[in-house]
Formats: sequence, C-alpha cells, structure tokens
Amino acid sequence: MTLSLETGFDFDVPEELTAHEPAEFRGIARDGVRMVVGYRKAMKAEHRAFTDLPQVLTPQDLLVVNNSGTLPAALSGKLADGRTVALHVSSAEPDGHGAYLVELRRPADSGGAASYYPPEQSPARVGLVVSLPGRAHARLTEQFTTRLWYARIELPRGLSLVAYLAWYGKAIRYGYVDREWPIEAYQTVFATEPGSSEMPSAARPFTPEVVAEIERRGTKIARITLHTGVASPEAHEAPYAERFKVPEETAKLVEQTHRDGGRVIAVGTTVVRALESAVDSRGRMRSADDWTDLVITPERGVHAVDGLLTGWHEPRASHLLMLEAVAGRPLLDLCYAEAIGGGYLWHEFGDVNLLLP
Repeated sequence: MTLSLETGFDFDVPEELTAHEPAEFRGIARDGVRMVVGYRKAMKAEHRAFTDLPQVLTPQDLLVVNNSGTLPAALSGKLADGRTVALHVSSAEPDGHGAYLVELRRPADSGGAASYYPPEQSPARVGLVVSLPGRAHARLTEQFTTRLWYARIELPRGLSLVAYLAWYGKAIRYGYVDREWPIEAYQTVFATEPGSSEMPSAARPFTPEVVAEIERRGTKIARITLHTGVASPEAHEAPYAERFKVPEETAKLVEQTHRDGGRVIAVGTTVVRALESAVDSRGRMRSADDWTDLVITPERGVHAVDGLLTGWHEPRASHLLMLEAVAGRPLLDLCYAEAIGGGYLWHEFGDVNLLLP
C-alpha cells in the first residue's frame, strides 16, 4: 500500500506486513508481539518485546488505559427490494435526539469482510429502512458524512442495543483480516464497559501477567472510558464525536504525576483524545463525562500526555497527526523506518510502538 494525505506522511508498507489474524493464531502469546520504543530527546529507537514494557516504565510513571469493551457491532440487514446489506453501528449510545450513527457496507461474499460502498453506489438515502434480525429495523434519517448516517433503530420491546448486538451482531472486520474471529479476540484485558464499535487495539497485547508485573514494579495504572466509533480505512475521514469519561480519580492521578515529575503514558489514541478533552482552559486535568469532537494536531499540541503506546498506522490515517503532536515528526519517521525495516506487523492484531519523551 502506497498512501499519502494531508498528514504529510508518505511511506510504503509492504503487503506482507499486514497482521491477518490475532497473535495467538500466529503461534505466539497475546503479549508475544514486538515493540519499537522511541525516545524523543535522545532521538533513538530500540527493538524490544512487548513483555519488556514493565522494565521500560518507572515507578514515577502513570499508565492510562481505556476500559471500553468491544461490541459485536456488525449486523446483516435487508432492504425492501430484497438486497442484503451490512450495517455497522458506530455508537452504542444515541445522540440527544435518539439517533445512532451507522454505516452501510456492501455485504461480504463467501465468508469475506463487508466492503466499502462508494457514495455513488450506496443505497443509503433519507427514509431508507433496513430490516434487521429479530424483528428490528433501522431507518436512515440524515446524512452525517459520505459514509455515515444517522438512523433510528427500533428494537424488540425491553431490549437494549448492547443486549441486541450480543444476540445478533458480529465483530466488525475489514478485508485484511482473513476470517471471522469471536468477539473475545477483540476484547482487551481492561474491558469492563461495553460500548466500542471497534477494539481499542493498543491495549490488546496486555495480559494479566504483564499488568501484574507493571504494578509490582510500582507503576500506577489509571482508567478512562472512550467508546470508539467505526473507522474509515477507505475514506480516511477525520475523527468524529465519541462518548468518553475521565473519572475524578484518574484526573487527580494525572495531575499528581505531573507535579511529581513523572510521565503520563496513554495506551492508545483513544486515551489521548479522552484526556486532552478533559483539560480545562488553564491546562489542568478535570473529570469529564461527555462527547468529544476534539481533533489533536501538532499545531494544537498535547497538555496531559507525555508518552503513547500505539499500533502502527497507515500514512493517510489522521491518527498520525496526534502521534506527531505527542512525539514529533523526526521520532515518528525514525520509528516507522525501523518498523518497516524490521518487518513489524500492522493493524489491530499487529505489533506496537511506544513513544516516550
């Protein structure tokens, strides 16, 4: 794949660097993936195993993780003319008017993944009704982007959307994932609050053993919640509004860590977005429970986060602008060159990158 966009990044990721399946099905443990550790001040990159993370952290550090659980948010539906469509639910919570964001996709053929509908080919229009399993249906009410629509979803009486998806949904997957995997493959060890349409994948390599070793060495772990929406691997859209919560305890730990000279390290771009959305006008962390449409760029910068553990992103991915805000462009260039040269794997089942000051 050779891709470039307004991110300013332009690099080639060989096809063989795609992780088609979870680590456990590649013959290694969940925590057996590899990790490039980049240091901004020293401008150097180290090749480490993910299980080295507890040794890289210090007792002064605070690791902030996302406890959102992944929903089986992909549904199969039918239109009035008999055509089958895939419907991906992008939020488990409605907006203030009771509508949900959804994406219509071309249904999968012979066990493949549902694919992107170019806008001119999509059946989506105002008033379109998609019949769903279990006598449910979704009615499109308003276009949000070229691929996302607001919809009213009518469910059997007394059934919540989370419960409905548990019965009838499957995990969202894209064409680079070679087969259907159970929803458990898309859950992280921190997942306690169901609500994400796609896995907060930076935390996937964590195991109870790694978490226990981090805590044994004195590094604190704090939690936020941010429910991820549906990504746009084909359309490469900017991030849109997502539901998040930063508890009071986490906000206090972030403030205390900075006062004590420690590093606040986010596990995933979702954590960066949540923490930065909870910074007040004076640059202080506060608890928050809201929706955020914050887009983090190098020009905006970051205030709450010093480091970031993340996966590997394609050059057109808007997340790269957030990474640049945290780590700077030179360090990113170095880490990505090391990852490509070292054969690291991309996407949610791949290897990881730890960016430190």
